[in-house]
Amino acid sequence: MTYLLVFFGGGLGAALRHGINVAAFRLFGPAFPIGTLFINVTGSFVMGLIAGYFALKGDLSQNWRLFLTTGILGGYTTFSAFSLDAILLWERSETGLAILYVAASVILSLVGLVLGLWIARSFG
Repeated sequence: MTYLLVFFGGGLGAALRHGINVAAFRLFGPAFPIGTLFINVTGSFVMGLIAGYFALKGDLSQNWRLFLTTGILGGYTTFSAFSLDAILLWERSETGLAILYVAASVILSLVGLVLGLWIARSFG
């Protein structure tokens, strides 16, 4: 049963990730991987909210935890795509953009997680 929860959650997260990447590509073009950056930051933020909720409340089952974190967020967040995007920028000799992308992804994702935890704790 738990594998099915992760499977369905992962499919939902991956479909959402794909939709955001398509929209970002159409809106902003291919010069900078803004879709992946957005996904990593928002995924980290939501992970902070969920982790904070489970730490404070803990009243949802392990099945919900697996569905939401391993499933949906596991399918949604894209640090493997992040790595590829960073290297592609570097290989195109866009070193400044590659550095900006890596720094922004890491820093803003950490800030997103801390903000999510803070919000979850504020309402707990």
